[in-house]
Amino acid sequence: MSPRPLFLIFLLCILPLAACTRSAPINTTGATFPAPANVNLPTMPAVQTFLPPTRAAGIAPVSPTPDVQIILPTFTPLPIGVISAETPTPGPVSYTVQPGDYLGAIAESYGISIEELAAANDLDPLYGIIYPGDLLLIPIAPEDAPALAPQINPQAATADYFKIIPDSELVYSPLATLLNVEAYVQQQGGYLAYYSQEVDGEILSGAQILQRVAQNYSVNPRLLLAVLEYRSQWVSNANPAPSTMDTPIGYIDNYRVGLYRQLAWAADRLNEGFYRWREDKINTWTLADGSLIIPQPGINAGTAGAQNLFAHLDDQATFQIDSGPNGLSATYTKMFGYPFDWAIEPLLPANLSQPNFILPFAAGEVWAFTGGPHGGWDTGSAWAAIDFAPPGDPIGCGQTDAWVTAIADGTIVRSETGIVSQDLDTDGLEQTGWAILYMHMESRDRVAVGQFVRAGERIGHPSCEGGFSNAAHLHLARRYNGMWISADWPGLNFMLDGWSVQAGEIEYDGWLTRNGQTIEAWDGVNPINQIQR
Repeated sequence: MSPRPLFLIFLLCILPLAACTRSAPINTTGATFPAPANVNLPTMPAVQTFLPPTRAAGIAPVSPTPDVQIILPTFTPLPIGVISAETPTPGPVSYTVQPGDYLGAIAESYGISIEELAAANDLDPLYGIIYPGDLLLIPIAPEDAPALAPQINPQAATADYFKIIPDSELVYSPLATLLNVEAYVQQQGGYLAYYSQEVDGEILSGAQILQRVAQNYSVNPRLLLAVLEYRSQWVSNANPAPSTMDTPIGYIDNYRVGLYRQLAWAADRLNEGFYRWREDKINTWTLADGSLIIPQPGINAGTAGAQNLFAHLDDQATFQIDSGPNGLSATYTKMFGYPFDWAIEPLLPANLSQPNFILPFAAGEVWAFTGGPHGGWDTGSAWAAIDFAPPGDPIGCGQTDAWVTAIADGTIVRSETGIVSQDLDTDGLEQTGWAILYMHMESRDRVAVGQFVRAGERIGHPSCEGGFSNAAHLHLARRYNGMWISADWPGLNFMLDGWSVQAGEIEYDGWLTRNGQTIEAWDGVNPINQIQR
């Protein structure tokens, strides 16, 4: 990568805990309001229980229909740190069967024979059938368990094998559409139902804040609700502990105060663990007390995301509780049922291919490729995004008459605060199939929600809206079934008019290549980053 003069570094993409990673504090202030002593909640329609869908490989994306009933159970959550006597304490002498487990794999993971495992549980070693949720006795002494841990670091403890949530319950996936967040929050009647805060110049309710974080970060709202309830009981308790008022997730610093910033921080940590684990970029967690813990290699990315969140909050003992069967998982189950009943497996079909995409500007125009692969939304998500700046001399954040054009055919499902989101399968949901994020879109001339646009049609002007940026540009990213797709994911490269995206060693570095020609990402105007459609 060529050296970059400081005077050319002016196209920094900075969002409010948001799409690009070069961030600065967002101008939001928090205002919380305690629940009145005698308050009448808005009258909600009668709600019946919708059971989670049966687990099925390759389940088709689900669109809400009038006869779909939203899950709105009542529950009594487990207090933080309290272990239910009905649930086994996590440890090497017992194991809870997870989806996809079989006797041989479990026996091997504990260093015993399948015959020993089968005999201890009165099972046939060849034909014994186990189901997710079954409790197996592991015939080893507790003191022998540490010897089974991978010796990556002699000072590191080892996490449990317990799987907390499926991958599709971490991302904003198709089945997340079955939850009406506002209705659920109001029915629970907790502090969240009365909370409001100013975000980006508008007053949002607690449910609206949670929904916004879920949409922007593409994190499942059920998971965010469960995390919030587990950490502070804001969902069910109208008068939670005073210590949770400013920091309901429990992360303490001078900047992340109030529900919006706490949830945004948590969503980013969930994404960070999820995507880094999928990409083999992480193999240990550094806990809040500075100690290390080794995640088990057999966990799934959704579980890694939850463990990563707790790693930033916990010491060793608390981490084992929070990430075990009596922690977040128990609270989630009480709220929404067994999490793996919501699983969509695989979330990305094996034969997935990208549709034909074109460059996001008119034919004949020359734009600047200013940002290689970087976070789709904030630092934790996959490096799903790339940046383009309009033609002409640098204008900072001044208006430009250049037009961003759609890269594919599809329906506009969001158009707000700098965001345009396009659904390509035309079911009206950005949680299903392919969805495209166009970020920093000026409010002037911005395409309306519900409009169907063809590839190459105008959708608005690039700007600095939607966050902090010191030059107008377009932040472009793609998702599938709610999962951010890395721009250089093997076999699924971001392709635009035949240009293939390649990532550098650090965020924002990268190249576009086509037929032997290479264009380098550069923060500014330079011959090496000019691209013509």
